[in-house]
Amino acid sequence: MEFKIVKINQEFRNVVVSHKALIEAELEAQKKEIISKLEKGQILEGTVKNITSYGVFIDLGGVDGLIHITDLSWGRVSDPKEVVALDQKLNVVILDFDDEKKRIALGLKQLTPHPWDALDSELKVGDKVHGKVVVMADYGAFIEIAPGVEGLIHVSEMSWSAHLHSAQDFLKVGDEVDAVIITLDREERKMSLGIKQLKEDPWENIENKYPVGSQHTAKVRNFTNFGVFVEVEEGVDGLIHISDLSWTKKVKHPSEFTKIGEPIEVQVLDIDKENRRLSLGHKQLEDNPWDNFEGIFTPGSVHQGKIIEVLDKGAVIALEQGVEGFATPKHLVKEDGSQAQLGETLDFKVIEFNKDAKRIILSHSRIFEDVQREEAKAAKKAEIAAKKAARPAKEQAPVIKNVAASTTLGDLDALAALKASMEK
Repeated sequence: MEFKIVKINQEFRNVVVSHKALIEAELEAQKKEIISKLEKGQILEGTVKNITSYGVFIDLGGVDGLIHITDLSWGRVSDPKEVVALDQKLNVVILDFDDEKKRIALGLKQLTPHPWDALDSELKVGDKVHGKVVVMADYGAFIEIAPGVEGLIHVSEMSWSAHLHSAQDFLKVGDEVDAVIITLDREERKMSLGIKQLKEDPWENIENKYPVGSQHTAKVRNFTNFGVFVEVEEGVDGLIHISDLSWTKKVKHPSEFTKIGEPIEVQVLDIDKENRRLSLGHKQLEDNPWDNFEGIFTPGSVHQGKIIEVLDKGAVIALEQGVEGFATPKHLVKEDGSQAQLGETLDFKVIEFNKDAKRIILSHSRIFEDVQREEAKAAKKAEIAAKKAARPAKEQAPVIKNVAASTTLGDLDALAALKASMEK
């Protein structure tokens, strides 16, 4: 062979030679000649020279080209070794090339018809298909129904439920699923699928399954300041307004009454089919106790109660029967002049009862104030009676004379007898 001297090292008496350097110019000229004859769409035979994670290098007879992993097959390929092997001879098509950088892009899948072109012409929206999950994303799953033909199942099409977070909650790569075609665009080669359509929409016959007045067990899903959102079944949600939680308790926030994830008994109050929501109640499962309270907490009646909450405007009082009342600060003054405190149990008088507003106004101070008022009234009455009894007979005589003056002659005998009696 002939060699070209590349380097001479006098110190180590060493000579470096190269045969490649001698023929490099020849090889370069050969590459230029091959590339100059290339055309896009041209089919050539090559040999698999190297396999990487991103593609396959093909020897075209003096020049290399790359088949990117996405151009190996119309279907998804996770490892090029699934499609080709080292030293394998195969036909490839030229997709693109760069004269300056000597790069050649090759394709293998382009030698076969696009699977969308071979898709059953009878396939239409509403048809049921079977496929395999090939890619997962938070927003949905890509299903391969044929090599190179994929459809997307959006997460919103996976369940009738409105409580959807991620597609991974329903599917994983490798799962085989049945689905219904929702949209089909052959020109754009796009297809959207759904799996919830394989089940009946629970809102189709909502009036029959959940009629107004029916009772059910629901699951607490979320809170707002005005109520509790619950799920009666997958896809059927409802709202319990805060005012429909309890007949007796003044619920400030639903979290005081229940917890997320817990079951709760409900009654259907109204159906909003258009917005797919039920109006529900919890307190309606029991009779309205305020009908009975009306005969118990009558104005003026006295009941024992415990101060369970102190506010700027007054205090909340827990009474018997599980009901609560309210007392303003002036009605919380005790007989010794001190103010009633949180946790104290005292007697309270009902000063107002409103069944419609579900309000009971109480007073502790009114109890001893009324007693004092009655005592003062009785004392004044006794004082007047005593003064009247203590007046002399002379002071009372003119009254009798006045009465006598207005009488007839027939009454004089009676008056004379009365006078004699008084003098005695």
